Amino acid sequence: MTETVGAEAAKTSKKRSGSGARKGLKVQRVFTTEGVHPYDEVAWEKRDVVMTNWRDGTVNFEQRGVEFPDSWSINATNIVTSKYFRGAVGSPERESSLKQLIDRVVKTYVASGTENGYFASSADAEIFEHELTWMLLHQVFSFNSPVWFNVGTTSKQQVSACFILSVDDTMESILDWYKEEGRIFKGGSGAGLNLSRIRSSKELLSSGGTASGPVSFMRGADASAGTIKSGGATRRAAKMVVLDVDHPDVEEFIETKAKEEHKIRVLRDAGFDMDLGGADIASVQYQNANNSVRVSDEFMRAVESDDKFGLRARTTGEVIEETDAKPLFRKMAKAAWECADPGLQYDDTINDWHTCPESGRITASNPCSEYMHLDNSSCNLASLNLLKFLSDDGSFDAQQFAKAVELVITAMDISICFADFPTESIGETTRKFRQLGIGYANLGALLMATGHAYDSDGGRALAAAITSLMTAVSYRRSAELAGVVGPYEGYARNAEGHQRVMRKHAAANELVRTLHENDANVRALATDEWKRGIEIGERLGWRNAQASVLAPTGTIGFMMDCDTTGIEPDFSLVKFKKLVGGGSMQIVNNAVPRALRALGYQEEQVEAIVDYIAQHGHVIDAPGLRTEHYEVFDCAVGERSIAPMGHVRMMAAVQPFISGAISKTVNMPESATIEDVEEIYFEGWKLGLKALAIYRDNCKVGQPLSTGKQEKADAEPEKVVEYRPVRKRLPKKRPSQTVSFTVAGAEGYLTAGSYPDDGLGEIFVKLGKQGSTLAGVMDAFSMSISVGLQYGIPLEFYVQKFQNLRFEPAGMTDDPDVRMATSVLDYLFRRLALDYLPYDKRAQLGIFTADERSAQVEADYNGGGQSDGVDLDTLRSTVDAGGTQVAERSAETPAPSSQSNSGGAAAEAHTTTELVELQLGKAADAPLCMTCGTKMRPAGSCYACEGCGATSGCS
Repeated sequence: MTETVGAEAAKTSKKRSGSGARKGLKVQRVFTTEGVHPYDEVAWEKRDVVMTNWRDGTVNFEQRGVEFPDSWSINATNIVTSKYFRGAVGSPERESSLKQLIDRVVKTYVASGTENGYFASSADAEIFEHELTWMLLHQVFSFNSPVWFNVGTTSKQQVSACFILSVDDTMESILDWYKEEGRIFKGGSGAGLNLSRIRSSKELLSSGGTASGPVSFMRGADASAGTIKSGGATRRAAKMVVLDVDHPDVEEFIETKAKEEHKIRVLRDAGFDMDLGGADIASVQYQNANNSVRVSDEFMRAVESDDKFGLRARTTGEVIEETDAKPLFRKMAKAAWECADPGLQYDDTINDWHTCPESGRITASNPCSEYMHLDNSSCNLASLNLLKFLSDDGSFDAQQFAKAVELVITAMDISICFADFPTESIGETTRKFRQLGIGYANLGALLMATGHAYDSDGGRALAAAITSLMTAVSYRRSAELAGVVGPYEGYARNAEGHQRVMRKHAAANELVRTLHENDANVRALATDEWKRGIEIGERLGWRNAQASVLAPTGTIGFMMDCDTTGIEPDFSLVKFKKLVGGGSMQIVNNAVPRALRALGYQEEQVEAIVDYIAQHGHVIDAPGLRTEHYEVFDCAVGERSIAPMGHVRMMAAVQPFISGAISKTVNMPESATIEDVEEIYFEGWKLGLKALAIYRDNCKVGQPLSTGKQEKADAEPEKVVEYRPVRKRLPKKRPSQTVSFTVAGAEGYLTAGSYPDDGLGEIFVKLGKQGSTLAGVMDAFSMSISVGLQYGIPLEFYVQKFQNLRFEPAGMTDDPDVRMATSVLDYLFRRLALDYLPYDKRAQLGIFTADERSAQVEADYNGGGQSDGVDLDTLRSTVDAGGTQVAERSAETPAPSSQSNSGGAAAEAHTTTELVELQLGKAADAPLCMTCGTKMRPAGSCYACEGCGATSGCS
């Protein structure tokens, strides 16, 4: 039915535009090769996906023998298999290959595009199909989650993740709001709306009684949202509630969540379980929505000049009360300081960039604040992986990026032709205005890889230029589509307003101050695209009322193996890499070595700095790294976290080139003051942002582990007991063994002495000629290790530290158990592990004897079974792009437990967030994933789980 409606709408638009005979798009090959299918260009492998809950060890999901390209990470494989494959697990209908998933979606798009006249010929349709397939296969972009959930299935073809509802001042409308919101939550999406039409508690009802006000109705909606798990799956519903600053109940609205936060503290101190998901948290209200106050320029100017501001009746529009603007603004900042709500939405800025002002004002946003358009509308999203367009020479391929945007925006528009919607009013508005939300991920990684600090003029210039190019190409293609299948239905009425906004975008592009060749080249192409797009659009109109947003890219960011989400900087310099078959290993982000090379460091320096970061998690005092380059490696959290205003300045740099807005929360340290929050909110208005939210570290007590180690100020001082390690010396006569070895032709001897009751106690390494520097260094190294062993440092700790260490000589050895070594130390500690560690500990480290590996291969070959061993010869360590050694596991072999090359601390963590907690020595204010039990990490204004891909509200 929706396909017919979409086709008829396209035909109607075509007739109205007077374009005559249908002329579809000519599609050129960009990424593909004629005569070769994209699937035939990559190597495929079978993998087993077994996902467990880290907390209790239960299996959450299991599907064996799934087919993916060998270039895809295990994390992406797990998330796509568990989240997006359709069909009952274990049934013949269950998808088992990435090919099936991509074909299901892409072929649906191409069929609809063909039916609705988008392509000039069947050959163009085939090229379009291959190009989309190639980009998805190579993780160049991704559609938002509802596309993967629904398109090509027997379910409703919902493609949108973002919805805006409306509610009027009647009980029927309020009850419809509850119903529509619940239906959207059930479908796995979120919604936002503005409650300002509902009369205040200071106004009378027609019956003569006093109205209860919008805050009272929020209670019912909040309870409903808390009951309905989004999509019937694992996360609570996501919603946004907005109230205008001139609403008489605005002060009550501002303080709703702050008061509940006080209640949480009292109940927690009384012994109730108030952690997120705790048994007693359900008694707290208003926790299932993000709250935002919609402030006007009039109000902000009143704050600036310390003037009065009028609160207006909803029914008559008359001022019924005057209030001091500055104290009211401070209450917003104080409430946000206490509990992170409310955020601000800058009403006049939003509507100044509105392409359809004649059809109504923009009054609200979706839950994450990136989609802002008419009430009762929706937006489908897609995001490009920016790092895929960074060439080996460090240049950003703007031409290739522009061609990719063309293809993606075309596909996004086609989806509206066949899409289903949760309500008829949303479907009608969306088909009439065809709002799209193209965006990107990996900006933070791209800036670091090119040697730009996130909070720098150069970083902001490159980000602005890329964003401008993306939106310029999107609108240019939208204008071309208008010439093929007609402009959006609401364009004729809004032509003047739409053209005005296009000129504003183009003017903002001219104001971008370029500093380097990269941003200059990108901006130059963007300038041409804006000029071409406006010329075509003024003749033919535009196909879409909106083109771009910057979304959180939570789950789809993991699908694309992105280091950073949306517009965010790197979360930290180290992360967890999942290993084939299970387990994980800490690695340094790929952008780090690329950044060091871009900054001019030699390979030896790069290796030393990367190794330092792997051990410490930051760059402070890294060997050879110049202090002026520290800022390039600043992250969202950690030793050198980006200042809050740095996040605001980045948002301000790209906002003029976004049709919608930006999903992002500005993180502030726990020490931040209410005045600091006021400054952030005020600067956001002055810099032209559309929306802004802050989060002060540790401001919420309803977070797991966030207060577990706090001490009361009036507590009695405890007696301090100091524990010192005791050295256990070896006896005069002790058992020992000597092993001769060669590594890449370098000969040496390892003598290891043991305690009589077992256990390594000392080592001596003979390497190099007597009296040489190398021999002296090895003597000192042996002494240091021996003393450490005698003071109780476990051997496995040393093995974790020194295995995979890379330096010359490296290569073949004469040891049948350790055939390859990346350095002498790598060999020595693998040999010591084989001789002195029990099997279970070696299994955790991935170290096995030749006999153990042979037994594993034989067992797998003969019985198809699985053992605890790992065939390390055929699955030797591989080096990732970051220069960090990572042991990859066989697809048929489960890892016994987590692995790490960073010692015991990382072994206690299962996600990047938990690793950062250990490094910083304090808990992160992030929720636990309801599926796998691990700490989630920020993704825009939401949270995403890198373990299973679950999100806290955004798709």
